[in-house]
Amino acid sequence: MAIAKTGILVLDCTEPAPLADFYAQFLGGEARIGSSPDYIEVVEGGRIHLAIRRDPGAAPASWPRPDDSQQAHLHFLVPEDNMDEAEREAVALGARPLETRENHGPYDARRYADPAGHPFVLAASEGHALGQAN
Repeated sequence: MAIAKTGILVLDCTEPAPLADFYAQFLGGEARIGSSPDYIEVVEGGRIHLAIRRDPGAAPASWPRPDDSQQAHLHFLVPEDNMDEAEREAVALGARPLETRENHGPYDARRYADPAGHPFVLAASEGHALGQAN
């Protein structure tokens, strides 16, 4: 019998509190101290969505990076008709656009860096992919 496990994506940065606040606001959750003040969890609905960990030597990822592949990025699914609103929200909270292009419709994907420089994508999704009925 398998032991129950939960996967959590942990982002490293030099200042975890502001980054945890960014994601808590963006995801509609709350930031709470985890096992130490250097480890903050972003929680919504009683579930941990991601965690932020202090690493004094953390350096932001770059995107695109032609000489090397990106290691990982966050991918947020957003209803297609809410992409502009999600973009405004992310930028107002401190996200920085990494790529700007006119790309609307079902294949819309917009790339940003969070306040600590981690890349993420807002990707258009149909309602059923977000657990909503069509």
